[in-house]
Formats: sequence, structure tokens, C-alpha cells
Amino acid sequence: MFLAYASHKNFTVYQMDVKSAFMNGLLEEEVYVEQPLGLEQKTIEDKVYKLKKALYGLKQAPRAWYDTLSQFLTYNGFTKGKVDRTLIRIKDGESIPLDQIYVDDIIFGSTNKELCDKFSNLMQGKFEMSMMGELTFFLGLQVKQLKDGTFISQTKYTRDLMKKFGMKEKSSVKIPMNTSVKMDMDVDGKAVDQTRYRALIGSLLYLTANIPDITFVVGVCARFQSVPKESHMTAAKRILRYLKGCQEVGLWYPKYPKEREFKLMGYSDSNYVGCRIDRKSTSDTCQMLGNRLISWFSKKPNSIATSTAEAEYIATGSCCAQILWMRQQLRDYDADEKEIPIMCDNTSAIATTQNPVLHSRTKHIDVRYHFIRDHVEKKDITLEYISTEKQLADIFTKPLCESRFEELKNELGLIELS
Repeated sequence: MFLAYASHKNFTVYQMDVKSAFMNGLLEEEVYVEQPLGLEQKTIEDKVYKLKKALYGLKQAPRAWYDTLSQFLTYNGFTKGKVDRTLIRIKDGESIPLDQIYVDDIIFGSTNKELCDKFSNLMQGKFEMSMMGELTFFLGLQVKQLKDGTFISQTKYTRDLMKKFGMKEKSSVKIPMNTSVKMDMDVDGKAVDQTRYRALIGSLLYLTANIPDITFVVGVCARFQSVPKESHMTAAKRILRYLKGCQEVGLWYPKYPKEREFKLMGYSDSNYVGCRIDRKSTSDTCQMLGNRLISWFSKKPNSIATSTAEAEYIATGSCCAQILWMRQQLRDYDADEKEIPIMCDNTSAIATTQNPVLHSRTKHIDVRYHFIRDHVEKKDITLEYISTEKQLADIFTKPLCESRFEELKNELGLIELS
């Protein structure tokens, strides 16, 4: 969300690194350590040291560092986000410097370059810092800040993955899973190396942080990690073959003119009894800011749905929870969203949210999914119908044909930067 907002406000994001960050954290608890080997005091070998600051390896170290940093920034007029406590901001006229903290990595930006320099000097005056200039690489993500937008990819990681699993000589494919594939436990299939299969799935799960079009198929392959078979390994390696053909693809966050609408909206879909093992559906949602994809997930709910309408209703409840959390987070960016639309392609699910009566067809649904009715009534959100052809969340529910798959990729902002 930070980078999506930065591209909307048209400001450059910078990065800094704190050297030995944990050793700056002041301890509130009493912590004692033995004298280090080779540095013992000969006359007091039976004594120990009492720590004033944290050391690497202490379980208190991350919290101590964060408390020290947040107290320093609060003293200098900054405030923490009410939802995301790692978001730091300060109001300075029309400009709002924003800072995102991840352990010892800090990214920051503002519409006013002078405020960025001021923040940089403030931090360097207190801590030993490494200024890394414009943000180009963060938590495994490659970031290109261009004149007309921001491009985020994982090209280097994907190439390393091809080499690690011996896919450099393999041919590429257009889609990560064929529409005819129906994966199950394959009891009679040939077993494969469990450790290697799990390593492959873990690597692919990390890629889903920036490559949403493989989210569904990776989730399906992840269901068979306990007893992987050759058919499962073949399906997982097909994902690698797909990635080989789109290593340069990433998420594109375009910069809009100021008058362009910056609207939060969600898409909700479900694949009824999509899992052949336990017959559970697959709930899938994605959230957009304008036409920027900022959040998505694909997972099975805890309960088995008894109808398509129920499966869609449960999916909209999950989407509503995510939307409400994001609305609270957007308030830290001075953006207050009301009547946020959630697009659903099932009219029965929409009607269920507007019916205050629990009748025989819905009374068995877990109560936690019914909270969406209250928010529809309060007009926090609106549930709107969208045709299946325009449902962006369709890519997270099931395997698609090549033409439909490419169409949804473009709609989600997945492009290859030329």
C-alpha cells in the first residue's frame, strides 16, 4: 500500500539502513550475560555483566529496538499509524512525510524533497545509518521508480529459482496449469523427495507476494506437501516453466493526475467444492486502489459450503474483513473511504447480505461470516453485482484458458516492462 500511495502522490521513495540496529535498543528488563570468552576480568571471573542495551540473539532485542526508535520519532513530532504501527508520519502543511519501518530497513518519501532530507539528517544525527538513495531493492522485491509509475518485480529471485531447480534448459508454457488438470492425493502414484518438493513449494509461495497470477495453482500444489507424488511435482514444475517465460513480469503502479479518482474496491469470487479431497470451496478476493492491485489471497474456508450461494457469501465476508482493515489503514494516509464497493458475480449472495432474517438456508453458516450484513446496513460497504466476464478475482479460483488468463493479468496490472 505504501508504494501504491507513493505512486498516486507522485513522490520518490528513498531507503536507509540502520547499522547494528538491535544494539541501539534500550532494555527495560534486567538482563545479565556471562563475560565473553577471551575478555574475562581475571580478578572477577565469577561476575556477570548487566546489559543496558540489547544484543543480537536476545528475544527482547526487536521490541527494544522498535521502542527506542518510536520514542525518538515521537519526541520529534512524528506519529505512528493506528493500524500499521510501523508506519510513521508527520503533518507539515500540505506535505506528509511517510516512513515505513521493517526491522533495520526504513523506506520514506514525501511530495516535498526538503522534508526527506530533513528526516534523513534527523536519523543520521541519532543513529549510525547507511543512506542507500532511491528505493531499488526491498525485502527481495526489485523496485523501479519511473517518470510515469512504479514497477515491482522479482526477476532476480525467479532466475535464481530456475537455476536451483534445473529449469534453465526447459521450455516455457503460457499458463501455469491446464484447465483439464484435477489434482488429488494420487494414492497409487510414485512418491518423490519430500524435502525437495517442500523447498520448491516454499520458494513459489514467496513469489506469490508479487506475482498474483500463480497464487491459486501454488496453493493447490501446497496441499500435497505431506505425501507428494510425481504428478504433484510435475504440476509444481510446470509453474516454474510458466515463470521462465515471464521472468520480467511484475506489478505496475501508474502515476495518475491529481484529479483522477483514488478509490478502494474489492472483488470476491469462489470456486464451489473446488477441492477434490475434502470438497471445500476456494474463497478468493483481491483489493484495488484505483487500478492498482494491492492485496489478494486464495484459500479454503474452514467449513464446507452446501451451495454456490453460500460459498460466494463466505468469500464476500472474507473480502469485507480485508476491506475494513484497509479502510482503517488508509486513514493513516489521510484518505477516508465510505461505501466501498465489493464486486460479486452471485446475486443470491448479494441478496443474503440484504436480508436481516436468518432462515433455514443460512442459519447454519458460521456467525463470523454474517457480520457483513451489519456493514452493508451501515453503508460501510456496498455489495454490487458484476458479470463473471469482468470478475478480476476469477484468476484466483481455478485454472483458466490462455486468452482469459492473459486478459485478467492485464487487468490486474501485471506487465513486462519494456
